Amino acid sequence: MMKYSTIVVSIALAATFSADAFVSQSIAAKPSFVSSERCGLFHVAAHPGGAPPASETATDFIGTELRGAAMKLHTRKQAPKEGEAEEKQEEKERYVPTHDDYLKFLVDSQHVYEAMEDVVNEKSELAVYKNTGLERVAPLEKDIEFMVNEYGLTRPEVGEAGKAYADEMRRVAKEGTIPEFMCHYYNYYFAHTAGGRMIGKQMSALLLDKKTLEFYKWDGDLNKIKAAVKNDIEEMAARWSREEKDQCVDATAAAFRGGGAINGYLSGGRSGH
Repeated sequence: MMKYSTIVVSIALAATFSADAFVSQSIAAKPSFVSSERCGLFHVAAHPGGAPPASETATDFIGTELRGAAMKLHTRKQAPKEGEAEEKQEEKERYVPTHDDYLKFLVDSQHVYEAMEDVVNEKSELAVYKNTGLERVAPLEKDIEFMVNEYGLTRPEVGEAGKAYADEMRRVAKEGTIPEFMCHYYNYYFAHTAGGRMIGKQMSALLLDKKTLEFYKWDGDLNKIKAAVKNDIEEMAARWSREEKDQCVDATAAAFRGGGAINGYLSGGRSGH
């Protein structure tokens, strides 16, 4: 039987920074939709620390302005040189996620990805982000079916966290701006390629006898896929006005809260079901 030590995993919301710099911490800010709680074996975090890779230049919108907004939500423990958020006291007891917890996490994650993909498919301004290779709805469907069949689980309805964040994405698409939506898009998709994969490995070892789910697999070279999408975002941001750039940066905290609420399934926090 596995000995459960303190497994610290960040589900951070950004991807251009070093995965090995991830540390645990929840976002304490109250969300406008669903708050995530930090407790348990897995701590829901918001953004990785560490320096951007060498390929990132000082003029990159993602590597400068979005990073700066993220650092305001980091503690010094997460980002020793740049963290600005207040440290939170660690809980003594750690929560061990169950198969049911993980299934709820997958179901809610799929619901949010579906909303984002719908927005991309519906808006002509976002046509460049169609079929990038980052899409996760279809792989998640395979994983949900696997979990249900393999472990005799009942597929849950989408929980409060997933519904709230998906609704928020549709609201932003209808009433907000493209830059605001792109902050959520970038953070949610790219976090999964970094911190999300770390969580996948932990959950695989903990619950799935080291099986890797389709959620954590991509067709083709993931680094090339990420680089292409990041370049498209940078080109788009280069055409934005100062006001539009601010709209994107200002959405960072909401993006962290939305993803963090869903990650709460793995930390024993409010599940939303």
